[in-house]
Amino acid sequence: MAGLQAGAPTPQSITVHNKSKVLEVGFSDGASFRIPFELMRIYSPSAEVQGHGPGQEILQTGKRNVGLQELEPVGNYAVKPVFTDGHESGIFSWNLLYELGQKQDELWAEYQRRLIAAGVDRDAPMMPAAPSGGHACGSH
Repeated sequence: MAGLQAGAPTPQSITVHNKSKVLEVGFSDGASFRIPFELMRIYSPSAEVQGHGPGQEILQTGKRNVGLQELEPVGNYAVKPVFTDGHESGIFSWNLLYELGQKQDELWAEYQRRLIAAGVDRDAPMMPAAPSGGHACGSH
């Protein structure tokens, strides 16, 4: 996903709320979102979460209490969160943050559907990924 699209809203303010575990982002179009760290973590754009193509997503569980250790800027187009569970390979473009904020209800509903389909609970510990037959991308 590209970091910036022509005319796309850009963040005017970003505030980490560690106690309530949300990232508050105010955009240039006046929109403001409070994005839970858990939502960011389960929809991280990293290969570790998204896989390497459609249908390869790894269902994330046990992330309800995940926090942020750091939020690093990436150029003028994104931030890289370092989560308290050690995950730090996702780069969140301004477009992705806007989408996460705007589509929270849909994304939570989709997550719930995926949990039910997998027969797991949101708070279940993460299961180790199955061996992938010699795949060595280095992102896992």
